[in-house]
Amino acid sequence: MKLNIDGNIVVARPDQSLYEMVRELGLFTGKLSTDPIAAKIAGRVFTLNYVPVRQKDIDTPERGSVRKAMAASDGSVTLLRYSDPTGRDAYRRTAQFVLFMALRRLWPEAHAKMNCTVGSGLYIKVTGAPNFSADALKEEVWKIVAENIVPHRRRVSTADAIKYYSEQGQSDKARLLTYREKPTLDVYESGDFADYFYGEMAPNTSFLRSWDILPAPEGFIFVFPDSNDPDKISSYHEMPNFFNVYTEGKRWGELMGCETAADLNELVTSGKIRELIRVNEALHEKRFSQIADMICERGAKAVMLAGPSSSGKTTSANRLATQLRGHGKMPILMSLDDYYIDRDKIAPGPDGKLDLEHINTIDTILFGKHLKSLFEGEEVELPRFNFKTGKREWVGHTLRLGEDSVIIVEGLHGLNPVLLPEDLDKSLVFKVYVSPLLPLNLDDHNRIPSSYLRLLRRTVRDFETRGASVQRTLSMWDSVRRGEERWIFPFQENADVIFNSSTLYELAVLKKHIFPLLTAIQPDDECYDQVRAMVKILNYIYEADVDDEIPPTSIVREFIGGNAFYRK
Repeated sequence: MKLNIDGNIVVARPDQSLYEMVRELGLFTGKLSTDPIAAKIAGRVFTLNYVPVRQKDIDTPERGSVRKAMAASDGSVTLLRYSDPTGRDAYRRTAQFVLFMALRRLWPEAHAKMNCTVGSGLYIKVTGAPNFSADALKEEVWKIVAENIVPHRRRVSTADAIKYYSEQGQSDKARLLTYREKPTLDVYESGDFADYFYGEMAPNTSFLRSWDILPAPEGFIFVFPDSNDPDKISSYHEMPNFFNVYTEGKRWGELMGCETAADLNELVTSGKIRELIRVNEALHEKRFSQIADMICERGAKAVMLAGPSSSGKTTSANRLATQLRGHGKMPILMSLDDYYIDRDKIAPGPDGKLDLEHINTIDTILFGKHLKSLFEGEEVELPRFNFKTGKREWVGHTLRLGEDSVIIVEGLHGLNPVLLPEDLDKSLVFKVYVSPLLPLNLDDHNRIPSSYLRLLRRTVRDFETRGASVQRTLSMWDSVRRGEERWIFPFQENADVIFNSSTLYELAVLKKHIFPLLTAIQPDDECYDQVRAMVKILNYIYEADVDDEIPPTSIVREFIGGNAFYRK
């Protein structure tokens, strides 16, 4: 069979893997920046160890001589590299496999638990490992990398997997698999070590070339390659504020008995999820009250509120405003979006498209001038951006701050220091970073990324309130993430307060709204593989029909509808 691999025509030999074909084409250079890590065929991601043409299919025609994916793609194969988000995910799964294998070799009785991403690093907590050493772990990982181990993929029955993980003391994984509806699953093995990571990996361990391991309290930090230059290790910077907020979320998860997907499912089936909702919402309200106290103690005249997409910034701004009113303040909501430069005055990027998330799309000079004037007691006419015409308008909307006025400025670039003039009294500005730092894991070796929760939120909201299809939302997501990494994440640690806008219950609630949308996507759709990745996690989550328990001021309401702050 003839294959088209990134424009290279190849005749596939029986039982020859994609890895072997790519090697024969000379496409492996020894650099992570250019080497393929995985492949996409007919919208699905495959390991490079995938065999397009099998001899057993040729020998047994009734099986079908051409594998389904190859037939669907007509032999077209797209190679994925680290620059591709899917290729990056495959690299990270490989890193997890190697890390947990190394821990097993050195400290067989140790218990390792995925915690959170901290900047360019991943924090993993380790308990039950006497004399644990990050340096020793690093040395062992390098040994495994040098061994060029090919993780053997084997299909096992779900029952056998539950038994294996129970015997290995991994009750978290065994419990999770009891909620798996499919009778089988694929595990990755090497010797007596086996684990499951919900997706494809690199073809062998030698692909782990750019990384580092640093010591951390009760564990270690695994530092990933630089996103812009994968041949280099990312610069890692400690983020104590971020880490403390995430740790607080983990502590509340422990107190409420909801640390994993299995815990959440038990709360759903028992009906105790309603209490979980009430406690979560009470914690949010308490935190908003504390932030309002801090703003008043500071005597701040402006609150700059920022956060990544679908963090709940609008609801957070309104709930904070309500709390400030309880202090006798007069909050005024403003949006940085109104300071957008006219679309026809923005220079397109190298690809000919407008990068609407770039700081240069905001008239930072005008915003800084207005803020300074307002602080000095002057009256200012505020602009309004018309998204239909793509132009800024002046409609006579003026503002002068009173003695008790507090401006709450919400926007993507809210924490960017270029917004504040050098001669502005910075003590009058209070900075809030909002992000859903979800402390819920699938199991101890597989966390649910906060970005996953945000994508679910955005997909539901865009469909419910903006009429946008799943395909449209997913098509923009990679661009959104790139903008966040450049314009939001670098400034999050500079906030006076980081507010965790996640709730432990919402995956069970969001599933009811999003699952029918996702399962309607067909295999031939361009976004099918992204959808499959989303569904893989939701398959382990029980749906909860408890919308009636969620208050109208909840951040979750910003995405599922019924939010009090959106009512006219």
